[in-house]
Amino acid sequence: MMEPASKTHSRFEKLLLLLKEKNRLLIVMQDNPDPDSIASAVALRKLANVLGNIQCTITHGGSVGRAENRALVRYLDLNLRPFKDIDCTKFDFIAVVDAQPGSGNCSLPVDVIPEIVIDHHSLRDITRKVKFVDIRVGYGATATIMLEYLIRAGITPDVPLATALLYAIRSDTQDLDRQASRADIDAVSFLFPLANQRMVGEIQRGSVPRTYFRMLDKALRNARVFKQSIITDLGPIDNPDMIAEVADLLLREDETCWTMCTGLSQGKLHISIRTSKEDARADKVIHKIVARKGTGGGHYTYAGGQIPLTNPTKSEQAGLEKLVHRRFLKAVGNNAQQSEQLI
Repeated sequence: MMEPASKTHSRFEKLLLLLKEKNRLLIVMQDNPDPDSIASAVALRKLANVLGNIQCTITHGGSVGRAENRALVRYLDLNLRPFKDIDCTKFDFIAVVDAQPGSGNCSLPVDVIPEIVIDHHSLRDITRKVKFVDIRVGYGATATIMLEYLIRAGITPDVPLATALLYAIRSDTQDLDRQASRADIDAVSFLFPLANQRMVGEIQRGSVPRTYFRMLDKALRNARVFKQSIITDLGPIDNPDMIAEVADLLLREDETCWTMCTGLSQGKLHISIRTSKEDARADKVIHKIVARKGTGGGHYTYAGGQIPLTNPTKSEQAGLEKLVHRRFLKAVGNNAQQSEQLI
């Protein structure tokens, strides 16, 4: 059996005590949860159910839009609650997984401090107030952290959970090619024989509606090339997950090493950036883009952010998009005056 990291071992007893003190747990995911967020939430629910006999509710703001995310939710038969329908006072304690309070992609109000935060993104100031914190920026996925807790608790994931955890780690690390740690590699090796490999393929090939192809067509037609960078905008969109998916897709162009896709949803301009440069810092670039305007975070090769619209008029939207484009191009060292259409 895979041995949990020493950090997991040292913190397990503290988490165990916390779980044994309470009865009702609210697990908060990212607003638009990806496989890592979904699998991590289900793993924490498993821990709470087994170790503390705790009733758990899993919630998120936003939507589950990307095909693979919807397929994973269906496979796990999850009953996810919209955060707008949640009364936080009805729960004994709150956990946030694969996100942090105040990060901009978590609907938990900043004045509601959770008791648990488990994540693999950079530590935020608000998180320092949390009773139990496990932040590991060196890990490629939060699901890897959660697997280590399961193993430390003596819990072997059942087939659905093992499948979800495996898919989450592979998805967040792009099959261990993007910021995968030794722990992520060990986790994939441990989970592989436990998971349903046929289901992994079905989740990856999740069916999409016709609107998906319309959005993809719009993204490609709007895409402009600035030397080794590509920028595109989706405009108003019901599915914010599409923004990250387009940024990933455009990075496959063979002369491109930076991409950015933006889109408007839920009163915010959402931003996803990607890079293939080994010495790049997408997390630092996103902070320069959203500085004094919004929030953002990420890792060396991928990052995302959100900027709220104070007055959602077309002129404000256009001005904000121009500002974001200009900041992005300056941060990656491209000339904003020289561009051509991608197609």
